[in-house]
Amino acid sequence: MAIVTPRTSPRTRATRKAAVAETPPVLPDNVVLLRQRVLPGHSAVLARWVEAGRRMGLCDASAFTPGTEAGANSYVLVWVRENIDPAYMIVPEGTEWVVVDAVRQQNLVRVRSFLAALNFIRPVLPLEAAA
Repeated sequence: MAIVTPRTSPRTRATRKAAVAETPPVLPDNVVLLRQRVLPGHSAVLARWVEAGRRMGLCDASAFTPGTEAGANSYVLVWVRENIDPAYMIVPEGTEWVVVDAVRQQNLVRVRSFLAALNFIRPVLPLEAAA
């Protein structure tokens, strides 16, 4: 005895796949999404890093932290060699920090700590300086 399953057309399968792809995942109530942001302690590390990196071409860096707006994200812009446009942007994503080439808008690296993101750009502070 053979089991016969109804055949679906490629169009039906594609429609189903598209519907699944568009539906955002539903998380259980006990899941808390972690999201980092730039804190005052990060600003202090940023100031020490810029001062230590001046001889290596660092010009300036600024941390931008939005108010309590939903969906707003904090970030850091880094200028090198007195260019008008920032060279790098550091953005927190979940539990990681992403270093972005601000000119080409390409992600360069994902790291676990803010200081590691800074030292990816110019390694001028020891990693234990953040503690």
